[in-house]
Amino acid sequence: MKTAIITDSSAFLRDDVREKDNVFVLDIPIFIAGETYIEGKTLTDSAFYEKMAASAELPKTSQPSMHDLTELLDKLAAEGYTHVVGLFLSSGISGFWQNIQYLKDEYPKLTIAFPDTIITSAPLGYMVEMTANMTKTNASFDFILTELAEIIAKTTAFIIVDDLDHLVKGGRLSNGAAIIGNLLNIKPILRFDDAGKIVVYEKIRTSKKAFKKLYKILSETTKSGDYKVYVIHSNIPETAKDVAQELTEKGFDVSIASFGAVIGTHLGEGALGFGISPKLT
Repeated sequence: MKTAIITDSSAFLRDDVREKDNVFVLDIPIFIAGETYIEGKTLTDSAFYEKMAASAELPKTSQPSMHDLTELLDKLAAEGYTHVVGLFLSSGISGFWQNIQYLKDEYPKLTIAFPDTIITSAPLGYMVEMTANMTKTNASFDFILTELAEIIAKTTAFIIVDDLDHLVKGGRLSNGAAIIGNLLNIKPILRFDDAGKIVVYEKIRTSKKAFKKLYKILSETTKSGDYKVYVIHSNIPETAKDVAQELTEKGFDVSIASFGAVIGTHLGEGALGFGISPKLT
């Protein structure tokens, strides 16, 4: 069995994972002020937030190219791959997952699985990493998919946003709610729900109370098992570093990641979140 893992550029991947021979990444185009960029190639996270702040309009994103995916599947079949796992951003924030399901029956030489990850960013990158690790242990394809299903079921993310206006522009919050929220200094905690959509989980008055609540959520979510925690930020690296240090001192296994352009478009600058992923036993 020779297994390939395909993901998209919304996944936060360490360099050593990205460089694995059997890991492939599809580009997601970003459109800002009439220009097209590729996240991670022609657009860094810091440059994205600078350009977004300078633009009169909210940046737009597109789905990964279907043509690029089919070309890659043709290439994988020609190179002797027998199995493919596609791990892409949540179906709740992109139509890509629904659009590619038919491809599973188009390649008789490949056994293809496209599970809905219901997440993105660092937790998505973690799924890619764990899948790549399992392919090196001669695990069966069924075993890999079973383990992935468990990871997906127990993975979640909670986020505090700094600016409610981006949620309004992205259709995630009413304008009236944003005006009231900004006046009252309300900091909503968002989460990825069971359908993989970004929804308001709870509205908290002041950042201090929101952070306190977020720590409580993290403790409650991870008390029943062993978890990897990602502190994910929208261009606030020093804040993320301080939070990660505090969590490390509390005994959590923590890494720092950043929200890329796809999610950053909806959250705006200054957002901070916890990505929570179960460790394989």
